[in-house]
Amino acid sequence: MRKLALVLTLLATPAAATGIEIDVTGEAEGTIVIDLFEQVAPLHVERITTLAEEGAYDDVVFHRVIEGFMAQTGDVEFGRMGQDMRYAGRGGSEYPDLPAEFDADLSFERGIVGMARGPDPDSANSQFFIMFEPEPRLDGQYTIVGQVIEGMEVVDAIKRGEGRSGAVIGQPDMIVEVRVTE
Repeated sequence: MRKLALVLTLLATPAAATGIEIDVTGEAEGTIVIDLFEQVAPLHVERITTLAEEGAYDDVVFHRVIEGFMAQTGDVEFGRMGQDMRYAGRGGSEYPDLPAEFDADLSFERGIVGMARGPDPDSANSQFFIMFEPEPRLDGQYTIVGQVIEGMEVVDAIKRGEGRSGAVIGQPDMIVEVRVTE
């Protein structure tokens, strides 16, 4: 019942809700449209939109992609195309890490966007991931920041990584540009 109430609350918000459009190139080609949950995770949404407006996500690769789980990107420090990809996934932005913004009414379902972090729940910075499939064990462990509302077929086409870590070998798919929408 609480999840239904949250969904109804989110649907009742003004039409000018914040979102982002991510243009992707590589094995996946197209645009992913994400509705950001500024009522649920205002600090994380502010960080993503700030970095997007600064162009920090442009030319950043999907460095960790695990079949049946998720696609991760957003390492604005070490994940830019042309850098040494062995370090991709280890960096963040010039801004401080963010405190967790968990919401017990949300769950990691297909198309949900979460913030990547280190072992400390308050260590999210710039990296985020998009779920291929539901994964309830992440609930209450990672901040949920949004949901894909268009372009899930683009997400599904992102080049998969190898092994348990999901590291992408060779030419990874890349963000061309991220635009903030109102």
